[in-house]
Amino acid sequence: MDFAAAVRKADVLMSHLECVPSTSALARGYSKPVVVICHNTHRPTFRDMAAGGTALAVFNSQWMRAEAELFFAEYPKSVRPAAELIVNPPVFAEDYATKPGKKVTLINCNPEKGGRVLESLARRMPDTEFMAVRGAYGEQILPDLPNVGIVEHIDGQAMRERVYSRTRVLLMPSSYESWGRAGVEALASGIPVLAHPTPGLCESLGEAGIFVDRNDVAGYEAVLRKLAAPAEYRLAAKRAKARSAELNPAADLAAWCDAVESLA
Repeated sequence: MDFAAAVRKADVLMSHLECVPSTSALARGYSKPVVVICHNTHRPTFRDMAAGGTALAVFNSQWMRAEAELFFAEYPKSVRPAAELIVNPPVFAEDYATKPGKKVTLINCNPEKGGRVLESLARRMPDTEFMAVRGAYGEQILPDLPNVGIVEHIDGQAMRERVYSRTRVLLMPSSYESWGRAGVEALASGIPVLAHPTPGLCESLGEAGIFVDRNDVAGYEAVLRKLAAPAEYRLAAKRAKARSAELNPAADLAAWCDAVESLA
């Protein structure tokens, strides 16, 4: 009932994930426009957005927008949003930039994010320091090995001091990433990101990304040993900082504000 009261006073409603159907239902009842933030390509995202009379769909990447187009081609009777916008997840580099550390880091150590890849690499490279950051969800694979430091789950605002300042290379061998915010955060410090080539990571990391299939642990090891050479690391770090500068979120956020205000 508190939410319904807030809806009556609102100019625009904004929602995402499993909250879209209920928000859209209230919006229809009170004749309020709905903005749906789409940050994964799972079928319910597009289905719920298409069913709710969405005034504005905000996609987090170009490839997600393309996936939505495939959905509408498959279900041509679905109601397209009245307007669409692409807004990459905003990362202000100055909030994350720091001097890189010495560790090879994985953030969120569940199997889908690459927990087993981290464990395999740590066993293959006993002289390399690894860091495993506990994630907020999923089974966590936290190797009990002398060269693996465990960091408990932390607030995002502490990532610069507790994670990126200790990280030399970030691992992202994820089976699925719609964008990959942690990788973009790491780029701000010139930290190379070694990742599985999901469409989202390929788009977010661009030419700065170093891509190896998550099933090729030997390939990951080879890249890490290559990055141990100072000249190779400097080149990778230069690419990372250049990509970070390209991803300045100011223009995306200004466009988002304009689009939402136009609905009020």
